[in-house]
Amino acid sequence: MTGSPGRLDRRLGPTGAVAVGASAMIGSGLFVVLGPAVAAAGDAVLLALAIAALVAGCSAHSTARLARLHPVSGGTYVYGRERLGPGWGHLAGWAFVTGKISSCAVMALAVGTYAWPEHQRPVALAVVALVTLVNLRGVEKSAVAGIAIVGLVLAVVLTSVVLMLGAPGAVARPAEVGTDARGVLQAAGLLFFAFAGYARLATLGEEVRDPVRTIPRAIAVAVVLVVAVYAVCTVALLHALGTDRLAASARPFVTGLRAAGHGDAVPVVIGAAALAAAGALLSLVLGVSRTVLAMARDGHLPRRLAAVDPRHRVPRAAEIAVAVVVAVTVLLGDLATSVAFSSFCVLVYYAVANCAALTIPSSPVSRVVAGIGLAGCVVLAALLSWTTAVVALVVLATGAASFRVRTGAWT
Repeated sequence: MTGSPGRLDRRLGPTGAVAVGASAMIGSGLFVVLGPAVAAAGDAVLLALAIAALVAGCSAHSTARLARLHPVSGGTYVYGRERLGPGWGHLAGWAFVTGKISSCAVMALAVGTYAWPEHQRPVALAVVALVTLVNLRGVEKSAVAGIAIVGLVLAVVLTSVVLMLGAPGAVARPAEVGTDARGVLQAAGLLFFAFAGYARLATLGEEVRDPVRTIPRAIAVAVVLVVAVYAVCTVALLHALGTDRLAASARPFVTGLRAAGHGDAVPVVIGAAALAAAGALLSLVLGVSRTVLAMARDGHLPRRLAAVDPRHRVPRAAEIAVAVVVAVTVLLGDLATSVAFSSFCVLVYYAVANCAALTIPSSPVSRVVAGIGLAGCVVLAALLSWTTAVVALVVLATGAASFRVRTGAWT
C-alpha cells in the first residue's frame, strides 16, 4: 500500500496491533517494576495492582473512544489539541515524549541488567541501536517482531509461574515493608508505568488498518491479557519469595526460580527478560517517534522531524532523533529514577486524555469512567515521591512555557 508523500501507510492489522501494545506492557513491568511496587505496598501489592488496573482500564476506555473519532498518529497530543485546545495537546505530547523517552531508557537498561549486568550501559546502547534499525524497516517488521517476542516471553513466564506455584511456599516471617495507604497508592502509580503500553496503539492511528474498529478492540484485548498475566505472576512470586524478599529483588523471576529449586531454568528466564525489555523498547520507540512526528507537523518541534521515508513509510528523522535522546538518557540516568519520572509524565498524559473524553457527547457511564480515570491519574501522580514530582513538573512547565511564548496563546 502506498500513501501520499509525508503520510504513513495503514499496514498494521488487529494481531499486530495487540502485539505492539502487549509487548510494551509485558516488558515494561514484569521484570522491572514489581520489586519497587512491593517495596512500597508490602502485603497489599495485589490491591495496588488492582488500583493501577482500574485507572489504566478507565483511561484505556477514554483513549479508545477518542481513537474512534481521531484515527491519526499522535494519540492524546491530537485528542487534547482537537477536544481541549492546542495548549493542552502540546502539554500531552510533551508529557508523552519526555516520559516515554525515560521509559525507553528504563527498558534499555533493563536489557543490560539482565543480559550482562557488568556492562549494563554498553549493552543498553547497543539495544537502542538495534531496535531503531528494526523500526526503520517499517511498522510491519516491528509488529512481526512484537508478535514473536510476546509469544516467547509469555511461554517462559507462564512456565516459570507453574514451577514457582508447584514449589513449597516461602517461609512465613514478619514483613519488612509497610502496607499503609500512601504506600499502596505509590505502588499503584509505579505499576501504572507498566500498564500504559496501550498508548502506543493510539499513537499508531495512521498506520492501523480500519483504526476506528481495530484500535479500541486491540486496546481492550491487550489490557485484559496483561492485567491477567501480572496478577498471576505476582501471586506466584509472592508464593515463592514472600513479601520482603520480593521487595529486595532486582531480578524477581531469577530469585523466585532459584528459591523454588529451579535454578537450571534461570538462563532461559534471563534471556526472556532481556527479550521482553527489548520488545517493550521496540514498541516505545514506535510510539514516541509518531508523537514527535505529529508535533513536528504542527510546528511544535522542528519540522524536519516530520519527514517520512518514501520507501519504508516511517518517520525516519523522528525515530533517529528519539534514539539519540534515549542513548543520552541511558548514559545519564538510572532505573529507579527513570521509572518514577516516566510514571508521573504518563499519568499527566492520561489525565489530559480523560479530560478530552469528557468533552465527547456520551452516556453517563462513559462520563463516569472518564471521571474515575482522571481522578485516578491525578491522585497517583500526586502521591509519587516529591522529588520526582518536582523534577517532572519543572520539565512539563518548561514545555508549556515554550508553547505559550511561541504562540502567545494556550487554547
